Amino acid sequence: MSSKISIPLDIPDVRVLNVKTNKAGDYIITVESTLKHAYCRQCGQKITKFHGHDDWITLRHLPILGRQVYIRLRPKRYQCPDCSDKPTSTQQLSWREASSPSTKAYEAHILLQLVNSTVQDISRKERLGYDAVVGIVDRHIARQVDWDQFHQLEVLGLDEIALKKGHRDYVTIVSARLAGGRLTVLAVLPDREKATVKQFLRSIPQHLRQTIDTVCTDLYAGYINAVKEVLPAANVVADRYHVAKAYRGGADTLRRQELKRLKKELPEEEYDTLKGAMWPFRKKPSKLTQEEQELLDRVFAHSPALKQAHTFREELTDIFEQDLSKAQATREIKAWQKRVTDSKLTCFDSFLTTLDRHLDEITNYFLDRHSSGFVEGLNNKIKVLKRRCFGILNLDHLFQRLFLDLEGYRLFA
Repeated sequence: MSSKISIPLDIPDVRVLNVKTNKAGDYIITVESTLKHAYCRQCGQKITKFHGHDDWITLRHLPILGRQVYIRLRPKRYQCPDCSDKPTSTQQLSWREASSPSTKAYEAHILLQLVNSTVQDISRKERLGYDAVVGIVDRHIARQVDWDQFHQLEVLGLDEIALKKGHRDYVTIVSARLAGGRLTVLAVLPDREKATVKQFLRSIPQHLRQTIDTVCTDLYAGYINAVKEVLPAANVVADRYHVAKAYRGGADTLRRQELKRLKKELPEEEYDTLKGAMWPFRKKPSKLTQEEQELLDRVFAHSPALKQAHTFREELTDIFEQDLSKAQATREIKAWQKRVTDSKLTCFDSFLTTLDRHLDEITNYFLDRHSSGFVEGLNNKIKVLKRRCFGILNLDHLFQRLFLDLEGYRLFA
């Protein structure tokens, strides 16, 4: 005698008539609706006059014990006695969409499986057509942001990514960090032009624009100016990572120049004692081993200018590490800027120009210590998504996949 178990179907308003298996071992579950009404497709009223059945339909449902499951059903039709032409309407059931070949539960299952995966992978695992998987995504994931889903935005992030190798075809990713730290994507814009960013920011409903307190971005003037023109009440924060990259890059440029000079001027044996200085030079002084510190000391003995640049770099980093107000930070950074200018070092010239242009955005960091860390985290997710999917050039699809990767577990798990 074979062992049997009973599993709840978890589909409301139906009665199971029979269960069979086909040649492939799939379960075919025949059901009928227990509801005795429909709603007129013309007047919308509830109607109870039974008219007949539509043709049989077969819907894909959640798998059971590793086997595919299909629900077989003949939808009921009801006639409206009030409309002049007495139209008939097919009964709509809560567990399926009229145009879908699957149950809602199965489509939610597919969307959950698609999080951090690919359409091709899910197509193979579920033995479902590629276009069928894309159709499920299109039915449930909008191609643009739905502003009705938000009560407030608080912190926005702006950054660009290249869709192709070699830094080509830049697009702008607009994201938001909501209350509680939840990250969501708001848009994938076709370029990084100021006009494009302004157009999107203006499309945000006015009541939501008023809730935007901070916009985190890099030092790209197009983003900064677009925000200032459309969201004048928001604080534009130049991301600390990009600021640090700018001034640390100046010191690193001098390191390369000085070591190149020393290679020409010093005897080979003496120069060999300076090799491997790059990583110790880039590390925090507090993290250096004794050997690394000794290596830096030898380099600095041959290049006082490099030692001075290293000192200036660490001084500015220390300013960002301190718990300062915006006003205090502004004074500290201006004093640092004067010391660098007086030193006659030129490796920081580009950064000093950046300070002149964007000191306000840079020191806005000290208001609430917001940064683009959440934006950079999203960029890493996008890079993984692009590699996983062998590139996504369709911006609508990129938006859908980003939204699903970020929100899929919350919505469908």
